[in-house]
Amino acid sequence: MAITQQTPGVGDPTPELAAAAAPAAGRRPRRARRRIGTPKTVAGRVVLAAVSTGFALLFLYPFAWLLAASFKPRGEVFDNRLIPQTFVPENYAEVWNQLPLLSWMFTSVAIALLAATAVSISSSIVAFGFAYFSFPGRKLLFGLVLATMMLPGAVTMIPVYLIWKETGLLGTWVPLWGANLFGSAFYIFLQRQFFLGLPRELFEAARIDGASYWGLFWRIAMPLSVPSFVIVFLFEFQASWNNLQAALIYLNAGSVDEFTAPLGIAYAMTKYSPTAGGQGDYQYVMVASLIVTLPMLILFAFGQRYFIEGVATQGRKG
Repeated sequence: MAITQQTPGVGDPTPELAAAAAPAAGRRPRRARRRIGTPKTVAGRVVLAAVSTGFALLFLYPFAWLLAASFKPRGEVFDNRLIPQTFVPENYAEVWNQLPLLSWMFTSVAIALLAATAVSISSSIVAFGFAYFSFPGRKLLFGLVLATMMLPGAVTMIPVYLIWKETGLLGTWVPLWGANLFGSAFYIFLQRQFFLGLPRELFEAARIDGASYWGLFWRIAMPLSVPSFVIVFLFEFQASWNNLQAALIYLNAGSVDEFTAPLGIAYAMTKYSPTAGGQGDYQYVMVASLIVTLPMLILFAFGQRYFIEGVATQGRKG
């Protein structure tokens, strides 16, 4: 009896493929992954959109009120109506002629750039040291750095003032940004968490190729940490831009033109207040407040992509 061997045709599966496909045939099909927090039903999505829109309108209402008040005459500034009965666009021209807004914003931009750049670079250097190097007492030292966040600013206000007084730099811009050269505990923590998520193999390969530790930081760590670096820069720029207390303490301005933007707004509130001899032209204060807010809005508009990317990256690591 002749034994014939059947050869598989072109369309027939080979024994190896059939054996590999046999276990897969009994598997249950995978479910499509769904993003966490995304509603399953259309009604849930509608509710989510409605709630998000409501919160957005709630946060935008103060800006809408500020914009409306800047176009109102003196007697209607504190009306609750968002649409003025009488539009007075001349308020902007009056404020521009009466207050040195351009000088205030230039001073604030210069100080904020120095402060944000200094704290972003210094915090990144310290964070890279905590993330990459292993040395005795590293966890203890990092814990002490984090513990400084528990100290309120009022506790260190007088000691820091005395230190700057001994340096003879009171009345200059240096006290408004010089302390940022030593980093910030929160920003160090933020950057360290980002650096810990980078592949260790990248740094080991660079070390084999002869890269120095500074090369690891500047050529590998920093380019990969652009999103978190931008977040730190934006946060500190905003904090420095809004810092009225430091300007009152350290900046002994000789004239109104040397004020920062927050200090200038405080001056405008006093200038137009009836208790200080003004006529209650608070619409001018609203105009000045709106104008000095524009640089921050523009900065966050350009940095929004990095901000969202950095937050999403930190969320994936968590």
